[in-house]
Amino acid sequence: MTTEHAEIERLLKRAHEELFDEADAARQQWCGDAVHLRGIVEFSNVCSRNCLYCGLRRDNAALPRYTMSVEEVLAVVAEAEKEGVRTIVLQSGENDGEQVKQLAQMVFAVKREFDAAVTLCVGAKPTDYYYVWAEAGADRYLLKHEAATPELYNKFHPDSRIEERLAALARLRALGYQVGTGCIIGLPGQTLRDLAGDILLARDLDVDMAAFGPFVPHPDTPLCLADPGDLALSLRVVAVARLVLGPVHIPATTSFDAIEPDGRERALRCGANVIMANLTPARYRRLYDIYPSDRLANSIERVKLILERLNRPLAEDQGHSLKRPVERQLCREPQKV
Repeated sequence: MTTEHAEIERLLKRAHEELFDEADAARQQWCGDAVHLRGIVEFSNVCSRNCLYCGLRRDNAALPRYTMSVEEVLAVVAEAEKEGVRTIVLQSGENDGEQVKQLAQMVFAVKREFDAAVTLCVGAKPTDYYYVWAEAGADRYLLKHEAATPELYNKFHPDSRIEERLAALARLRALGYQVGTGCIIGLPGQTLRDLAGDILLARDLDVDMAAFGPFVPHPDTPLCLADPGDLALSLRVVAVARLVLGPVHIPATTSFDAIEPDGRERALRCGANVIMANLTPARYRRLYDIYPSDRLANSIERVKLILERLNRPLAEDQGHSLKRPVERQLCREPQKV
């Protein structure tokens, strides 16, 4: 164990309130009080992976699959813009059969029609895919490493390897994306040392975003009987991540509310500065079933109520990287398919 691992483990064991107050002060110093709202559009639940914890896993035959059209996505974004959403997250399962130009068309259409940043969250892909999406106007890419300890990662991801994800993150950075990573807190067998490694990996990758959220077991997966992640530990991870990572965007992920109804609100009190609202149409939202939660309640209205209780304003800018200057993306329409 390195000295850095030991120090982060020590921080993860600190008294809650003292740690949370220090992390909240660091958040205010680095990020200010405004909370950045990210609007998620879960445009497809098709997935080629068989991760042991995820309801979208390939072998979940009980789940009907869908893919939204460009027109459906644009209609959703048009409504979100009226509510002050300045970042759109286009998210899907990790689909090996995905048509690269179809997603590029979606990205380009959003950037052409709206003054919004676009984040992609569609998994590890070939470099030429990333290049096409960047040309279409994608600003950011979220690719969570899930578990930095190779043995832990391999245990829960039978058809991928952590080295592949780390290589993909390096390629994304080289192409000019604002990059995000993160991990799941509370996977069976995970230790404080593992979590310390997750935080250190995010630091070493020099990411612009870092997402840490508790594990939520899904009934149609091999981990259906596992215990959920501990909320108190998950909040401590967010707090320590803020102290270690400094000026990065850290979301209060929706999985916090799946553990406790006020989970996201509590995460925003201990270092987080970003919150998500689900924009996916109701007829699809119930099918994007990563883990059990009240998905229909994760609305923009609910987010605004949380911010009112916290007395924190909604950010008016697009919430680009806090670490480095960001040039405006020049969007090139992809060849029609």
